[in-house]
Amino acid sequence: MDRIQAVLFDFGGVFTPSPFSALDVLGEQLGADPQHLMRLVFGPYDADTDHPWHRLERGELSFLEAREAILALGQAEGVDADPIKLFSLIGGGEGAREAMVARTKALRARGFGTALVTNNVREFRTRWVTLVPVDELFQHLLDSSELGIRKPDPRIFHLALERLGVAPEEALFLDDFPANLEAAERLGIRSLLVEPDGAAALAELDALVAAGPAHARVAASPAQRL
Repeated sequence: MDRIQAVLFDFGGVFTPSPFSALDVLGEQLGADPQHLMRLVFGPYDADTDHPWHRLERGELSFLEAREAILALGQAEGVDADPIKLFSLIGGGEGAREAMVARTKALRARGFGTALVTNNVREFRTRWVTLVPVDELFQHLLDSSELGIRKPDPRIFHLALERLGVAPEEALFLDDFPANLEAAERLGIRSLLVEPDGAAALAELDALVAAGPAHARVAASPAQRL
């Protein structure tokens, strides 16, 4: 098996709590099925469609435009599917996962390539980039709202590999959403599921990168956006 040369990371659910984690709480408050609520707010998240949230993450809609469209979808089914209420449940919660931040810094120091591959929202950038030391952690930032491409579209993984200069078999991808991992695996990228407590993922990450990269890489700073 090829030695890992670079590690790709999701953001929410890896370095911070996932917005999906608040669905159970909001569903309970609204008396709605969390899975139904997820489909209304986020669409079929194992695919890339024209759902308003997907268009938002591709930078095709503003947050306010997407919110209005999602509220309309919810109203048609008698559900208050307000994204703002969902994010308010995690907005004041725990911050960055320091253990994952420390591991990522250590990976760069050892010569591994690093890239952030995130489905994100343009209006959220000023907030999330302050939660972790982005320039210290990642050589490349691949933000779906800037690229116009979102996971699980394979093109975003191809871009990450190209920028890092590695083959799929030399890369490892961490995400909290199984469908994104499956998309990476179809390209030959190894994958690692990050569950809510993160401890098992960190232990497996340590094992997978124990041998170190076959050759050191020059760290690019600040992080390069695509």
